[in-house]
Parts: sequence; C-alpha cells; structure tokens
Amino acid sequence: MTSPTSRRTVLAAAVAVAAGAVTASAGPAAASGGAARPKQGQQLVDNQAWTSGADWRSGAAHGVRVETGRRPGIVIARPAGTSSYTDPHTQKTATWEYASWTSPVHRSSVPATEAVAHWNAHTPPGTWIQVELLGTYTDGTATPAYVMGRWTAGDGDTDIRRTSVDGQGDGKSSISTDTFAIDTPAGGLRLASYRLRVTLHRTPGSRLTPTVWRLGAMASDIPDRFTVDASTPGYAGELAVPSYSQEIHKGQYPQYDNGGEAWCSPTSSQMIIEYWGRRPSAVDLAWVDPSYADPQVCQAARGTYDYQYQGCGNWPFNAAYAATYRDLSAVVTRLRSLNDVERLVRAGIPAITSQSFLATELTGAGYGTSGHLMTVTGFTADGDVIAHDPASPGDAAVRRVYKRHEFETIWLRTKRYNASGNVSSGTGGICYLYWPASPTAGQRKALAAVGIR
Repeated sequence: MTSPTSRRTVLAAAVAVAAGAVTASAGPAAASGGAARPKQGQQLVDNQAWTSGADWRSGAAHGVRVETGRRPGIVIARPAGTSSYTDPHTQKTATWEYASWTSPVHRSSVPATEAVAHWNAHTPPGTWIQVELLGTYTDGTATPAYVMGRWTAGDGDTDIRRTSVDGQGDGKSSISTDTFAIDTPAGGLRLASYRLRVTLHRTPGSRLTPTVWRLGAMASDIPDRFTVDASTPGYAGELAVPSYSQEIHKGQYPQYDNGGEAWCSPTSSQMIIEYWGRRPSAVDLAWVDPSYADPQVCQAARGTYDYQYQGCGNWPFNAAYAATYRDLSAVVTRLRSLNDVERLVRAGIPAITSQSFLATELTGAGYGTSGHLMTVTGFTADGDVIAHDPASPGDAAVRRVYKRHEFETIWLRTKRYNASGNVSSGTGGICYLYWPASPTAGQRKALAAVGIR
C-alpha cells in the first residue's frame, strides 16, 4: 500500500524550519528558553469567534448590514465601492462590488506563535469573500494585513478560484497557506492581539450577496514536544459515522490534488457532514462519472480544493465547505488531549484529527505518513481510539481501533523523527469540529468546555 502523503505537511515543515531544528540532545524544551514542558491540560489555545447579532454590531461595518434571526450574519447592504481583481488561476480580470466588516480588537489569552482563521458563509455564484488578519505583536508593532483566504463555494464561469495567498511576510511572521506563524518563536516575539476583516464581493449590479454567519480564529502557542503525557480514559462509546475510503478514488479527477490518494481531508469531512444528515444533491453530483462509487467524496475534494496550494488539505477551506451544508457550523481548533475528544464524542460530536507518524508508531495502521487526517468516532472500554481512517483499501475497512497513547502522541506532538532520522514537525493537536448551528444543550456545553462557542 502506498503511504498517504499530503502537501498539507509543507506548512508544518516550514514552521519547523523557521523555528530552527531541534536536535536529539536538545529535547522537547519549550520555545520560551527551556521552560518545563507544560501539562496537556494547561491553556495553550485561544478560540475567538463572532457569530451573534451583538457580535456583528460590535464591529466596523462598511456597506454591510446585520441579518438577524435564528442564525445572524452579515450581508452586503449598499456596496462601499468597487475593486478590480485579476484571478491568478484563470488570468481573468473583473470588477467587483464590495462591502466589508472589521471585528473589534481581540486580545488573545495566549500570546501566540500561530493562528488559523475560519469562517462559515454562503456564497452564491458570482460572489466571494476575503478574510484578513490584522495583528499586533507583543513588541507593539503591527503585522501586515494578511490574507487568510479568498473563498467561494463554487468554481463556475462567474466565480473566482478559491485560493490561499503565498508570499506574505514581514520578517517577523509569515503565512504558510492557511497558517499565520511567527518566524522565530525562540526569540520570544508573539502575536498579542488581532482583528479580522472580511470583505464581501459580488458582480456589479447583482442583488446576490454572500452571507457570513461565523468569523473567527484559533491562536496558539504549543511548545516543542516529542512526547506527550498519557491521558486517563474517561468514556467508552461510539458514534454511527459513515465509512468512506479515499483509496478507492485513486486516479479519479487528478486535477484535484492528484486524485483520491491525497483526499484524506475531504473524505474525513464528508463522513462527518453525512453523520449530521447532510448530503450533496443529485444536481451537485451530476458532474461525477456515474461509475464511481461514493461520488460525494469527489464533490468534497472539488469543493475544498485550494488552487494556490494545489491540494484539498487547506484546514479552513474544509471547515468552510462543511458549513455550506444546511445549518452546519465548523471550526478549526487545537485540543489538549483525548479527554477533550471523549467529552465531544459523548455529546455526539466526532472530531477530525491531523497526525503524522512512522509505520512503527501506530500499531495496525500498516503505513507511515508525513500528514494525514482521520475521524475519531469513539473509544473502547479500554480507552483505545476508534477511528475512521480513510487511508483504508475500501469502505468496509475504514473503521479501525488504535492504541490510545500511540494515537495521542502522533496527534499532539509538535516534533518527531522521520524515516531518515531527521527531525520533522507535527501538528500539535489540530482538529476540525462540525456540529449543527442549533446544538443541544449537551453539545453546547461540550463545545464550551473545549473553548468553542
């Protein structure tokens, strides 16, 4: 079996290089200069989101208005102006009406080395949004206005191509596809606070508008660590999540990240979208070859594809894709341990986790990977992890049971040794969470416990 790989790992590798290689003799000392490795329960992550009518009214609006109701959001009311955009992927230049909303300043509870934005939005054909981060460092200086993504759900003739933006940096920080990162964390500089700006675009003269329901970011400062503390099992149970294999899509639609072998992220996303009872329509799937099994996985790959990154593993793009389905909310965050996942699963919320490992580090996987997404759907009576692993030969083989501490280690660590014996980076507990826009009281409590509202 070919080891699943993802160009998504380039992001983590870039951060590792910027931070400086960690040698075996150095060990997993914290970037702050040798501080003791914190316990997993310590707060290392700050989550912020604007979602309510009061939230939207608290920002600076330029041509947008707040739509109230069960799911408040912002829409274009009267365009603030027009702008020209040359799409780097189609070479088409077009004029767009725009309006914008800028959040109040959010001072992170965690002075951060990294930040990942997310958004939940409806973008009809001929509309799109741009999300920017405008930060302040702990030395009091300002970051550039960093573009965190240009997003639209479609890819038709009237649409731009959804894209991340490369080449952004100021010598202190930079953007790697979807991730803001301090270039040299060992120097002590951090992101102290930020505002998010979302700009809504539409074809001039159109009455259509994007609707943005959620805008937020996860800021974090996860110190270098090769190992993590073992968590104590606290819950046994399993959610009835559909099983889809990415491997059965090998060779299908290679224009989307070389076909199914690299589709771990959209395949995992599709499993959870369908767990919540949402599916693409027959019209949505009409473009897929009818001989292909599980065409909705092909649709997810197409709908998450980042034309700059040339892959389907852009974290906020996967969350944004999930939120295109009726009344789903989605975020990118980091969790502290498998106890956080247990709390979510107990409330009925599965979690999509990102990890990298050698074949010898995850018993029963049968492969190694430099970056891979799985869905945690439950826990055995012994506390081991029940995961839906899309890197399986077929749908029937997707459900796996992995040893608890092995799984926790490969997911939470930030440093690891690769097959060549060199130091590579890990994702430090990155996770996607998707849930109904109107959660139950128990679900709301579980989300709040991991910092999500």
